[in-house]
Amino acid sequence: MARGGCGCRLGLALGLLLALALAPRTLRAKPTVRKERVVRPDSELGERPPEDNQSFQYDHEAFLGKEDSKTFDQLTPEESKERLGKIVDRIDNDGDGFVTTEELKTWIKRVQKRYIYDNVAKVWKDYDRDKDDKISWEEYKQATYGYYLGNPAEFHDSSDHHTFKKMLPRDERRFKAADLDGDLTATREEFTAFLNPEEFEHMKEIVVLETLEDIDKNGDGFVDQDEYIADMFSHEDGGPEPDWVVSEREQFNEFRDLNKDGKLDKDEIRHWILPQDYDHAQAEARHLVYESDKDKDEKLTKEEILENWNMFVGSQATNYGEDLTKNHDEL
Repeated sequence: MARGGCGCRLGLALGLLLALALAPRTLRAKPTVRKERVVRPDSELGERPPEDNQSFQYDHEAFLGKEDSKTFDQLTPEESKERLGKIVDRIDNDGDGFVTTEELKTWIKRVQKRYIYDNVAKVWKDYDRDKDDKISWEEYKQATYGYYLGNPAEFHDSSDHHTFKKMLPRDERRFKAADLDGDLTATREEFTAFLNPEEFEHMKEIVVLETLEDIDKNGDGFVDQDEYIADMFSHEDGGPEPDWVVSEREQFNEFRDLNKDGKLDKDEIRHWILPQDYDHAQAEARHLVYESDKDKDEKLTKEEILENWNMFVGSQATNYGEDLTKNHDEL
């Protein structure tokens, strides 16, 4: 699958992706699937290329998912500006008439966190079969793999069989890692860690391990350059590689392969997908201020934000239109 824009300025959000395309009769729930890899952003704001509406939309989808990005897409510019203005008032915590980088960062982090927990709430009933407000491993396994386990003959010669056979032990391993008290039952917080491991410190080793397993096709415990590229790009037509692929090969050699042995080990994968020195909310907030701060006082007025509204409504800062009708005490 070809992928463009690998030099994007922001790490891809690590939200839930669409799972396997199975017949409706098979499962109500879906097994976990690999997340998009985190891509380190450009380090210098001043070096960013000019942006357009398409790149704003990419940011929106990268942080929120395509469905959530449709919220503002369906509004007129006037409606978007009106709603954005109301959101700006909420972001301005101290009410001084300015939005600072720190206020934007706080808003983005809180909105993202709520988005994650809202997603968990939406799927909770699919797994909590006995309605005890906890999800046991058996409940999750039956909700997700029950049909497969009960009807193995139907899957024997299908690609789904191989996928489920691989994903079942992988999900169990991740579930146990999220289950901090070891009772094989997940609270809402533990289940959130299970579905969104990249958001929890104690789950980051699982993120690294799953990434390695996804990309390491020859099973040697490392990711070589060809495996790294194959995870992003499928060379189907036999023609020359796109420029972004050539750039990614350079990235691999210069920045991913830290010890220059031609392959990535777990530590190098961790450095790649979970960079310790990168806060995506901070980077997004800095970028929004940088692009909209007309008088260069390092803070934004509502007027400056509304003047650049098309970037903001395509940004994580303006997350959901329904925010405007909800109580924001939790934020």
